[in-house]
Amino acid sequence: MKRLKKVAKPIEHIGDVVLSTLKEMGKMTKFLYLFFYWVTKPPYRTALFFEQLYFIGNKSLFIIILSGLFTGMVMAYQTYFGFKMISVDSLVGPVVALTMAKELAPVLSGLIVSGRAGAAMAAQIGTMKVTEQVDALEVMGIDSFQYLAVPRIIAGTISLPMLSIIFQLVGNTGSWFVGTKALMIDDAMYYSKLSDFMFIEDLYQGIIKSFFFGFLISLLGTYFGFSVTKGAEGVGKGTNLAVVWGMITILISDYFLTSILIRIL
Repeated sequence: MKRLKKVAKPIEHIGDVVLSTLKEMGKMTKFLYLFFYWVTKPPYRTALFFEQLYFIGNKSLFIIILSGLFTGMVMAYQTYFGFKMISVDSLVGPVVALTMAKELAPVLSGLIVSGRAGAAMAAQIGTMKVTEQVDALEVMGIDSFQYLAVPRIIAGTISLPMLSIIFQLVGNTGSWFVGTKALMIDDAMYYSKLSDFMFIEDLYQGIIKSFFFGFLISLLGTYFGFSVTKGAEGVGKGTNLAVVWGMITILISDYFLTSILIRIL
């Protein structure tokens, strides 16, 4: 009997994990369905949408510009000294630009927005829930999901591609400055190689990824906000889960999106 209990305990634990995961996936699916149900239903919360667009987009500009600039500058340095060993240092420009367009701009922008805006969404909605403001909305006949979640998800989906483009623009500017001014790569060579290897399809790949990342970050941020229980402790836990799962989802989905988009574009 003792041996059976020892074997049964880990199996029970695995079963509990599987069941809780399936339950959470079911809740997430329902949450996703509610978004697509309410997104086309009036009244349209235009003022709330622009408020969230300002908060997610404009308020993230400083950290996006700062991160993009120094990422591009560091990439230029690292690429130059690696390529100089095989005498192809003129390819610094296109390599940094391609890396920025396809991977670094959408992924790093997504991680930054997840840590900043995704956490804020979960904290704001979670606080409203534990202080019964969400219940008050329902009592007044306002659907809390349409009022709180839909504007945030739409704003996040639209904001991230714009932030990613700015990240890429600033990053390439930093790369150009370091490459041509500090590392003394010829300006004409830098631009000619850039035009030889960089194509519009490369930009599309990063922009499409950004749309997906923005949607996922906002969806998870609002979902964990509505899932908050147990007062202030629950708000902290929900905020933490929104950030952690937002980042994990970006990194995992990036692989699958890359494998799909590389075949299509």
